[in-house]
Amino acid sequence: MACALLFWLLLFTALATPSQGKRLGPTPRLRYSRFLDPSNAVFLRWDFDFEAEVITFELQVRTAGWVGLGVTNRYSRAGSDLVVGGVLPDGNVYFSDQHLVDEDTLEEDGSQDAELQGLTEDAVYTTMRFSRPFRSCDPHDRDITSDTVRVLAAYGLDDTPKMDRERTFVKPIFLLQIIHPDDLDAPEDTIIHDLEITDFLIPEDDTTYACTFLPLPIVSKKHHIYKFEPKLVQHNETIVHHILVYACGNASTLPTGISDCYGADPAFSLCSQVIVGWAVGGTSYQFPDDVGISIGTPLDPQWIRLEIHYSNFHNLPGLYDSTGIRVYYTAHLRKYDMGVLQLGVFTFPIHFIPPGAKSFMSYGLCKTEKFEEMNGAPVPDIQVFGYLLHTHLAGRALQAVQYRNGTQLHVICKDDAYDFNLQETRDLPYRAVIKPGDELLIECRYQTLDRDSLTFGGPSTINEMCLIFLFYYPRNNISSCQGYPDIIYVAHELGEEVSDSMEGMMALSNVEWTPESIKKAEKACKEAQQTVIIKTIDELVENTTGWIRDINPTPRGPCLESSGGKVEPQDKTPAGFRAAPVVLSGSSSTPLRCLPLATLLFGQGALSWLLATVQAGI
Repeated sequence: MACALLFWLLLFTALATPSQGKRLGPTPRLRYSRFLDPSNAVFLRWDFDFEAEVITFELQVRTAGWVGLGVTNRYSRAGSDLVVGGVLPDGNVYFSDQHLVDEDTLEEDGSQDAELQGLTEDAVYTTMRFSRPFRSCDPHDRDITSDTVRVLAAYGLDDTPKMDRERTFVKPIFLLQIIHPDDLDAPEDTIIHDLEITDFLIPEDDTTYACTFLPLPIVSKKHHIYKFEPKLVQHNETIVHHILVYACGNASTLPTGISDCYGADPAFSLCSQVIVGWAVGGTSYQFPDDVGISIGTPLDPQWIRLEIHYSNFHNLPGLYDSTGIRVYYTAHLRKYDMGVLQLGVFTFPIHFIPPGAKSFMSYGLCKTEKFEEMNGAPVPDIQVFGYLLHTHLAGRALQAVQYRNGTQLHVICKDDAYDFNLQETRDLPYRAVIKPGDELLIECRYQTLDRDSLTFGGPSTINEMCLIFLFYYPRNNISSCQGYPDIIYVAHELGEEVSDSMEGMMALSNVEWTPESIKKAEKACKEAQQTVIIKTIDELVENTTGWIRDINPTPRGPCLESSGGKVEPQDKTPAGFRAAPVVLSGSSSTPLRCLPLATLLFGQGALSWLLATVQAGI
């Protein structure tokens, strides 16, 4: 009897102790990292294989209990996915791919699509490392995309996974950042130059646009600016909404001092070619190694307009600020001179969003057929390598779509989960080529369920914008290309009789906004003829017209084969699946195999019973 019990004891031990909380094999360095909580107790590292479409996470939490990491959405934690793991007091590990049934209840997925690579616990931290596909075929797993991803982290003080709102954190992150700054060159002869205002008294108004004109670095020969970053005063960070640097044409006569950018003196709105920009949530940005902003030649700008948007919604008095942009430049020249093209909806009150809208689309058209004429020279193909998206608080999604000869070519860039608090310059995975004659369409989606009055395009944070800045090479003289709809047509479609644009804007206040009238307004804005405004660095402006084309939705790629569970209807064909790679590319670690927590706890109970029985029998 004792021998038989000992046999079962050994068998349970083999099943229930797959790991002693140790890593198996070497693990590759994860390039990206971020704290996920205010107290810096939850630290995330990650990296990905873009071709294999697999991402690896390592979560380190200051706890001896369970930890969890997953993806959620803007509105509710119900439906979020969460990979849960930890180390039991005896050194055994538990690990499980789960999801939230509601705000507080965890349930294990039928398909286990996360692969454990390590789970350790020391006197301070529990660290969990695992990989998962960008997109599995399990509907309980949220996709990892090139959009903003709302990363969900949670933990407990013991080994019973249970959601606690005080230990649950959500942070928007752009996970699929193609180029890491460590992968780029840092020239040894780097020179730093600050473009900033000093000791500026922030007005007590809700919105202030402060502008001043500053010289670029004075150099005796051509140099390239290759990096920029914001300079922010710590206690004013929440008040600074954005910083833009505009290049001025060398024929411009510029004012002195600091004044309202769009106030009584129109001279302070001169210069419209953006060369660098920062907005809420952004950090530093370094251009790819083959491009830079040229300074020091007769064709290069010598002066810039620095624009700083302050949002002092609490009307705080006595705040002084010294904010700006720091640029890094070098005499080691890059292959291409870069430029920035501003696209979107022209920012003025003809752009409107109705109140109470669950979803409302706005469109801004750009037609490049006039670029060569306005540039004053042939325009080479525009090679786009990066972008910056910008709306205000009602913005939910943006995309830039390219058409050639009337046919949609592709989506240049997009973010279907745009977050106002994470506006950063991002790299494209592949460079997009815009040829003369192409059309570019910017689509912005808004939600105004929390508003009871119209939202108009304008400079204030409570107004709206719809802008995308494309970073490209080689530089030309075109600074912006933006569109807006025929508001007279829109008003007529809404049943309002108007004869000019001003009456059209005023008539919108007469409309009773219901789901039906909101859809009718959206349809009218899309069907209306667009006026396209094209501007150069020397303030030359020309208009043209065009029509909004339909946007074909981007098909989702194949999902990675799951180990079980339900699949989505569109995935139920052989073409909808892709075989899972055995291990993450670049990883030589041996996958850890472990049992779910319930199995381990059952195993521990059985072991205790067996040991007691053995001891009694002996």
